Amino acid sequence: MTLDQAVPGHAPPDGSAEVARPSLSKGVKVGAASASRGGGPELDRVVPVSGRRRSVPRWLRRAVGPVALLVLWQVFSASGALEEDILASPGTIAATAGDLLSDGTLPSAMLVSLQRVAVGLLLGGVTGVVLALASGLSRLGEDLVDATVQMLRSIPWVGVIPLFIIWLGIGEAPKIALISLGVAFHLYLNVYAGIRGVDAQLVEAGTSLGLSRWGLIRHVVLPGALPGAMTGLRYSLATAWLALVFGEQVNADDGLGFLMNQAREFFRTDVIVVCLVVYAILGLIADFLVRTLERLLLQWRPTFTGQ
Repeated sequence: MTLDQAVPGHAPPDGSAEVARPSLSKGVKVGAASASRGGGPELDRVVPVSGRRRSVPRWLRRAVGPVALLVLWQVFSASGALEEDILASPGTIAATAGDLLSDGTLPSAMLVSLQRVAVGLLLGGVTGVVLALASGLSRLGEDLVDATVQMLRSIPWVGVIPLFIIWLGIGEAPKIALISLGVAFHLYLNVYAGIRGVDAQLVEAGTSLGLSRWGLIRHVVLPGALPGAMTGLRYSLATAWLALVFGEQVNADDGLGFLMNQAREFFRTDVIVVCLVVYAILGLIADFLVRTLERLLLQWRPTFTGQ
């Protein structure tokens, strides 16, 4: 079809019906106007018909689930469907938390529990990392260490509490030993897997560049194993709080577990829930600190953050 057939007002030579092409006609006019000014064709910006969609803030979306759960909890408690001796209402729990904070009972218990977790995490972390380095960096170390650790890991670490009581008594030692045991296994597995997961081509490239064995470990192996170590640290922190719950049930005279034991004897579900909430908050804070450490140490690693 020629141009005079497409532009309105021009009939085809064969006498057929007139064909209207308004868009093409507009384009011809624009082109002509532009050509008269000595420029090229002028393009119009396309504006979407629908307005820009406003997204809900992420913090608000994340808060919907917990707020809805609290509302349902309060409704069931107020209606009598959920009795106080079974589970206290959120209002009662908030009042109890305020009383425990005001008289200093809760801060003192939190401080004691934090000290136990810190000491156990330090001892277990050092043990797990040293064993993982010995097993991951050397085949001889793997033969001597890995089989023993894997055998001990298959034993439920909570089940060794009676042995710890017999060996270490009923003081602070069995509580810290239980935390250290749970932490060491998680760090060992993740650090060992991170070391053995380093790309062999990177090691060959470092060797070809003249790096010594210590240089390979420092500049290639350890940075490559760092993501696995951070994952192991997060698992270890979660296990440390779990081990603390079990450990503080063993003749504790202070700490969050001591408060929970006292509350269990008097059927104080409000105090028990307050202690559980504190455990959860402390665990979230610890996980936030590890995430911050990951962002600082692993800036070189691009990751997928969701769509």
